[in-house]
Amino acid sequence: MANIRVDADAITGWESFHEAFKQAMGFPGFYGMNMDAWIDCMSYLHDEDAGMTRFNLDVTETLNIEIAAIESLNVRCPEIVDALIECSAFVNKRYLEAGKRPVLALVFL
Repeated sequence: MANIRVDADAITGWESFHEAFKQAMGFPGFYGMNMDAWIDCMSYLHDEDAGMTRFNLDVTETLNIEIAAIESLNVRCPEIVDALIECSAFVNKRYLEAGKRPVLALVFL
């Protein structure tokens, strides 16, 4: 199991959300800073040759995404929380459709 932690107190809008995940995940320099690009990068957690994240998870591993201060983020930017949940579910669906286990788990702190 792998873990990342994102401090939601540092997220004030979409730009800071994408910067926080780019840093935590090691997204490439060409990361598009939108949720489609987020989904694409998260869909390569088992492919170290793709260079889309700093992770190379075993097919049995899960990435726990710990979001600290989720309540305050939900007050400030509820659309970001909703998108994070929806897009994480979409990534897991992609993995399931490929015959793999779901790879993302959200942990709200």
